[in-house]
Amino acid sequence: MIPSERLKGIEAFVSAADAGSFTAAGGRLNLTNSAVSKSIARLEARLGSRLFDRTTRRLALTDAGAAFYETCVRVLGELAEAEAVLAAQRSEIVGRLKIDVPVAFGRMQVMPALLAFAERHRGVRPVVTFTDRVVDIVEESIDVAIRIGASTAWADNLGHRYLGHERIIFCAAPSYLARRESPASAEALADLDRILYGRADGSTIAWRFTDAAGAIEQRKMDGRIVLGSAEAQVGAVKAGFGIAQLATWLIKDELARGELIEILPELATVGLPLHLVWPRSRQLSPKVDALIEALTTGLAIA
Repeated sequence: MIPSERLKGIEAFVSAADAGSFTAAGGRLNLTNSAVSKSIARLEARLGSRLFDRTTRRLALTDAGAAFYETCVRVLGELAEAEAVLAAQRSEIVGRLKIDVPVAFGRMQVMPALLAFAERHRGVRPVVTFTDRVVDIVEESIDVAIRIGASTAWADNLGHRYLGHERIIFCAAPSYLARRESPASAEALADLDRILYGRADGSTIAWRFTDAAGAIEQRKMDGRIVLGSAEAQVGAVKAGFGIAQLATWLIKDELARGELIEILPELATVGLPLHLVWPRSRQLSPKVDALIEALTTGLAIA
């Protein structure tokens, strides 16, 4: 490690050599003529060599001064270049980004936006985990996570951004509706085969209905099939095994192709909220900030 004493006087020395006088060097450095002269004198004393030949009319480098000048210019240039590199690293979108996403939403919605982000920023190295459990993003060193249905009571050490709410609809395959009479009311849903989403603890996700006052009411239902995967639910509904209540982001392609049909559209409800979440300690990182902006604009919730 270079002692700080070795750097003292170098800037004044180089400026004086470039400017040709102590007075001009002082003007460049916002120092007095005397301050520049004393700084260079201390440098010469420390080095044990005279760096300038001084006369009343001119200031010229000695042979030793000329050699020392070349070295100082090179060192100062390298320092300036190193500072520029560090400044670029602080502002460029580079480095590892660890992202945690729900399984189905992550694959279908997040990945296209994330791949577009990675294409724009080739220096980024995304590391993506897919899980439907709620992870401790600080403990597991997650940079950005997506939460579906997360609590609005966020911890103080977490930043968050609201992305919107899911839209939830009832749907079935044309082949199923051809065999069974299409329901005309919410009560008629009880007569149809229901395909439910099941959790690992054996519970199932309740269906959501809007009551007369406009509030969301959740009703537990019995199911013909209970599946622990939203994508598996879509496959079972497409195969004609029954009806399901699903988020439109999950089945937008199937609806567009006519492989699934919305039933009782008046029963469509607002689903769970979606948020981006990140540790506040990472918020000032350019790569994290850029990813948050990219996912905010790139995710299609509907």
